[in-house]
Amino acid sequence: MKLSLAVGAALLGAALADVDPIVIKGSKFFYSSNNTQFYIRGVAYQQDYSSNGTTNGSTSYKDPLADATACKRDVPIMQELRTNTIRVYAIDPTANHTECMQLLSDAGIYVISDLSDPSQSINRDDPTWETTLYSRYTAVIDELAQYNNTFGFFAGNEVSNTVDTTDASAFVKAAVRDMKTYIKQKGYRTMGVGYATNDDSTIRVHMANYFNCESEENSIDFWGYNIYSWCGDSSYSASGYKDRTEEFANYSVPVFFAEYGCNEVQPRQFTEVDALYGDNMNSVWSGGIVYMYFQETNDYGLVSIVDSTSVSKLADFTSYSKHIASATPSGVNKASYTPTNTALQSCPAVNTAWEATYTPLPPTPNENLCGCMNAAAGCVVKDSVDSDDYADLFSLICGYTACTGVSRNGTTGSYGAYGMCSPKQQLNFLLNKYFMEQDSAASACNFGGSATVTSTTKATGTCANLMSQAGTAGTGTVTSQPTGASGSGSSASSSTSSGLAPTTGSTMVTVGPVQFVAYIVTAVCSALFMIML
Repeated sequence: MKLSLAVGAALLGAALADVDPIVIKGSKFFYSSNNTQFYIRGVAYQQDYSSNGTTNGSTSYKDPLADATACKRDVPIMQELRTNTIRVYAIDPTANHTECMQLLSDAGIYVISDLSDPSQSINRDDPTWETTLYSRYTAVIDELAQYNNTFGFFAGNEVSNTVDTTDASAFVKAAVRDMKTYIKQKGYRTMGVGYATNDDSTIRVHMANYFNCESEENSIDFWGYNIYSWCGDSSYSASGYKDRTEEFANYSVPVFFAEYGCNEVQPRQFTEVDALYGDNMNSVWSGGIVYMYFQETNDYGLVSIVDSTSVSKLADFTSYSKHIASATPSGVNKASYTPTNTALQSCPAVNTAWEATYTPLPPTPNENLCGCMNAAAGCVVKDSVDSDDYADLFSLICGYTACTGVSRNGTTGSYGAYGMCSPKQQLNFLLNKYFMEQDSAASACNFGGSATVTSTTKATGTCANLMSQAGTAGTGTVTSQPTGASGSGSSASSSTSSGLAPTTGSTMVTVGPVQFVAYIVTAVCSALFMIML
């Protein structure tokens, strides 16, 4: 059936004028002013996104909070489902979100937003936490912080999904740390920063422990679980829900389902909703977010879009509506609630089952340091060189000079001071380093016509101090915190370097797996060439 904009108008008219911000106490969410525990009755709300938080084969995306026409159409529908939270996977921080956020606020609906977008996120195969990502993440926070119905943020979604990609979790945890710090530094009201994980049996326990260990400052504020193990008319035990509930019984921060709704059996029955909000689970879990509102090719939709003003309810809508209508956990009162599960988890050891160290974490991206270094470089990559060709240049230059200054190794905790700069800045650092090692000979700044000698700005004052701490080889500890554009802040590194040329098999050169392999090939070929001479 079709549903027009007129349906639900009475509900909107009687809705809240503004929302009471959500706060965290212990392992539970509460409305900030009335002490009532808050349980998420959520819906994932974004078109053209797959269940792992990436777009369906595209780097472009549609910002769901910038389309007021769609929000006017969809908010009344979500109210019918008793929705009090939506999850969006990417927004454009430069767009205007006022109308949609007000419509949601009037309906008593909060927003959890992922901080990344399809082209700017922590890559599990070549992870980094650098200035452009930092700026993207803080821009999203800046935009949504102005709205009381902004619930919080995910610093990552299913980034590590195998044992071999768990080193990427060090970079996500650094992002969590820095975004929590940023919110405090900006004086924003309390907004949580969490992580959404997939349900992989080989890493699920280590993942949960890693992001909730060592210190509260470096740990998540809440834990989101993307779980699809309850398929058809399953049960609390058979689905694994019982085991997951027992695992999180003593977790120190709120946990909830960041995505759920297996579609292996269709239409979906959503009997898991009764369990999630029932007595067995509601003392541990704070509700969940059903995947998803829009019907896409992945066949998870509750509704299909008819046109800009109407939708067609699907069978899943009916099933979900039936069960969510009776989701009424009573919870606890904030004033009388004293958390007992306050202890952090034990950090997993680095071994064959887990590859991310918890200390040190990657340094906070420092735009000032990167800008100072870049301005002082006498040999830089030409602007005409396409960024797609940077990998080849990295491979080439790392055959001639040590690349520890841009190293990133989440397993050993070794991070070059310039590993948090943009790829172009990192390349300029290496090109200039080799150029200086060759006594600034013009022939040492060519690289097939990709590099050029340029004028430099002598480092003085703050720049001189920062670069001195970073060291000639790009390693060291940058402790000062200069003010400036978003992305400035303190950085640290435990790396050390002799500044000598790289040796075959060096584990310090971690500018990415493709570049590293190419570097090894280059080094071996160079050695053979010298033998032949």
